[in-house]
Amino acid sequence: MTAEIKEIGVVGAGTMGSGIAQVCAVRGLNVILCDTMEAQLEKAHRSIERNLDREVQKERLSPSQKSEILPRLQLTSEIGSLAQVGFVVEAVPEDFQIKKKVLGVLDQTCSREAILATNTSSISITKLAGVTGRPDRVVGMHFMNPVPVMKLVEVIRGYRTSRETLDTTLKLTERLGKTAVEASDSPGFVSNRVLIPMINEAVFCVYEGVGSVEAVDTVMKLGMNHPMGPLALADLIGLDVCLDIMETLYSGFRDSKYRPCPLLEKMVSAGLLGRKSGEGFYRYSQ
Repeated sequence: MTAEIKEIGVVGAGTMGSGIAQVCAVRGLNVILCDTMEAQLEKAHRSIERNLDREVQKERLSPSQKSEILPRLQLTSEIGSLAQVGFVVEAVPEDFQIKKKVLGVLDQTCSREAILATNTSSISITKLAGVTGRPDRVVGMHFMNPVPVMKLVEVIRGYRTSRETLDTTLKLTERLGKTAVEASDSPGFVSNRVLIPMINEAVFCVYEGVGSVEAVDTVMKLGMNHPMGPLALADLIGLDVCLDIMETLYSGFRDSKYRPCPLLEKMVSAGLLGRKSGEGFYRYSQ
């Protein structure tokens, strides 16, 4: 029997966390959005309100609906506020040590019945669950960016994730208006095992002089009917995130085909991370 989720906690008020919080609130859930940085919480609140205003302008939401959504959001820097929440989504940066620390704190803070979902895009759910005392109640819930727009959520079952936990997560995903796809606990799951090596290969094409940045993106857009070229997409995702995922794939499979391109490594070292830094494969006005 699956539990009915009425309130949800989200840890990490960055792009993904704020997007997850917004979708949950729009779908009628009470949300506690937690981040240690007050400035990040304020930025997330502004972003959510701006997104809702855009929906009102496009007549996808009425002003009265917007006024009902915002009060469902509670912003806090106190992780203790999540003590009684039955389902918590961790959406901190894609770094095992950071996620390990957050999940450890959540394990000590939340009730023993609470489900801890991790919004990892490539890290082993089994490994993350192993840092808690409740591996049967840890599950992967990989949202796509931007969360309010993208319909897919990869739901990943770790080695000890219970059927009840999985079913509750699938039911919640459906309630959020998303399409859930179950994936095995393998590095990169389905999405990033396919996507990120493609991006890495596109970077190799530039690195080896096969084609310019514009040429590579144009070939993939006009020749393969992709809505966005892989290098422009890398800028949107963040080159540091792409590199982290490639390194996870490389260490997970120990196969040279997942070796990160040296150009990608150099750009990240130089702070050229894409849209968020103002420059990656393309330049962006701030």
